[in-house]
Amino acid sequence: MADKKTYYITTAIAYTSGKPHIGNTYEAILADAIARYKRKQGYDVFYMTGTDEHGQKIEEKAAAAGLTPQQFVDGVAGTIQGIWDLVGTSYDKFIRTTDPQHCEQVAKIFKKFYEQGDIYKGEYVGMYCTPCESFWTESQLIEGKCPDCGREVKPAKEEAYFFKMGKYADRLIEHIEKHPEFIQPVSRKNEMMNNFLKKGLQDLCVSRTSFKWGIPVDFDDRHVIYVWLDALNNYITGLGYDADGNHGENYKKYWPADLHLIGKDILRFHTIYWPIFLMAMGEPLPKQIFGHPWLLQGEGKMSKSKGNVIYADDLARLFGVDAVRYFVLHEMPFDNDGQITWELVCERFNTELANVLGNLVSRTIAMINKYFGGKVVKSVKANEENPDEEFKATVSATSKKVEEKMEGLRVADAISEIFNTLRRANKYIDETMPWALAKDESKAVRLNDVLYNLTDTILTCASLLESFMPETSAKIYAAFGVQAKSLEECATFGLAEEYTANPVPALFQRLDFKSLEPEIEKIAAAQMASVKAAEPATPAAAPAKEAAKEAAPKKAEISFEDFDKIELRVGEIIACEAVPKSNKLLKETVKFGDEVRTIVSGIAKHYKPEEMVGKKVVFVTNLAPRKICGITSEGMILAAEDENGTLSLCVSDKAELLSGANCG
Repeated sequence: MADKKTYYITTAIAYTSGKPHIGNTYEAILADAIARYKRKQGYDVFYMTGTDEHGQKIEEKAAAAGLTPQQFVDGVAGTIQGIWDLVGTSYDKFIRTTDPQHCEQVAKIFKKFYEQGDIYKGEYVGMYCTPCESFWTESQLIEGKCPDCGREVKPAKEEAYFFKMGKYADRLIEHIEKHPEFIQPVSRKNEMMNNFLKKGLQDLCVSRTSFKWGIPVDFDDRHVIYVWLDALNNYITGLGYDADGNHGENYKKYWPADLHLIGKDILRFHTIYWPIFLMAMGEPLPKQIFGHPWLLQGEGKMSKSKGNVIYADDLARLFGVDAVRYFVLHEMPFDNDGQITWELVCERFNTELANVLGNLVSRTIAMINKYFGGKVVKSVKANEENPDEEFKATVSATSKKVEEKMEGLRVADAISEIFNTLRRANKYIDETMPWALAKDESKAVRLNDVLYNLTDTILTCASLLESFMPETSAKIYAAFGVQAKSLEECATFGLAEEYTANPVPALFQRLDFKSLEPEIEKIAAAQMASVKAAEPATPAAAPAKEAAKEAAPKKAEISFEDFDKIELRVGEIIACEAVPKSNKLLKETVKFGDEVRTIVSGIAKHYKPEEMVGKKVVFVTNLAPRKICGITSEGMILAAEDENGTLSLCVSDKAELLSGANCG
């Protein structure tokens, strides 16, 4: 038997800065649908996805959360992999860029580039966008902000290693012109050629010295390898690439990749930097890079601060996994941004999944059981009138139409072809009126043929839908006690001698959106609460200096009983440090007797961390814990402010007073 043709597909690896929303999850589902379809075509498929775990942004987020970078990425990577599993992605490998084998090979690749003269040491002076991990010149900024994400940039100057991109630019241009399929859709190819390659490439910064969370440059330990030279190499290190030439079997078998599936926002890195790195390594280029559009919430991007982020696990809880897969795969255009709202998901659930697919299956099974005791057979008598010729031809042609759409990566169109056939089957019921045939005993054979034809159509469509909605297809197979049809079988009508139908619950029960609204509101409220909890806030006991210059309004009188609810204790500050990315906050480690707590206070403009250590200060210790800048604060320091805004801590005047002592 000849070896199967191989097919290697990847997603961009997800950045471990937080939980991925449905727009991020869409890419993993899209890759999965393509991988499943290729397996159904008989390919030996290797589908790889994973997480990108290094960089300054991760280092800062970990510090804000009071974790080591490794602890932080371990948690987020687990969340990402859990969501990929939840939505049914059938990946063959989940790579992490903190995997030892990946780190070892990236360090080797960097050294190889340096030794062959592709990398040199210099100094970077420009503007830096932390969220994008990207450097920019002033001329590249748009209205003074990052041209990729639109966020603030900061001046940066540091020693760095640079890759000579121009050395390979002409060779890459030639490759793209000779291989028009290399970058898809065509609009993306034109963008890369006209906006970047033909304008000339600047040398690329490939190392950093301003943070430590990265793969070290083994011959210059002040530097860590910059995120893109690190992350992009996952596509080969995950297969067993070895910079010394001792490649693993998977690399020999599957490289070059058949398809890199990525978001349009990172196209430049994958279609320019990555091919040039491969050229410098002397390795073949991937066959195709597809930059898919974005899934937007309404008219704009999802934002936690707006409370409008939609997550796959929330969607799956309300609508089911296959409904989520159907929506994101069917609603995303080929090269334009798609839209998602809770209302739109519910509408598609009812009109497409419940009405078109679910209703067809339920009606057919019910009629087979009612009229024939659960079994229909292939007709042994030729129908002289042949009234079903057009219908059967439509069903048989569906497989070829789906194949054509999938070859062009038009997944939404492939699903539409299947649902067009399902709609035709519903129309066929209206045309043949089985309920009327059942009233005439002489029409029993015709009634059998109609229900057999419907069953065969349902199983053809279920087999074609399997790549997109695997759980639903499995339920349909189980209802009729059959296995999936092959693509070849889908193209030929009526191969089975008989079908048995078993009563099953409705595949998709219609939903009333109003009944879902309370749960959706809870989800949005939880997002807003999470955002507010993460916002740095000046504690009430240390008001802002500007506000103190105005006469503070008197607060309502309280009773002694109200005051008595407050627990005041003296705590000894045994450690103190500034909170990263905040010029107001200090993080104090405070000892109360045998108990140690973490408390965040907005006093950094008045006290240096080293001044705080050793002080015995009065704290409110029975406040509910609150997250400030990712740090859980377990109390509040007491301070007073004079009319000039000078802050003074409430310090114990008895040095011998033990920490933990109650006040009042």
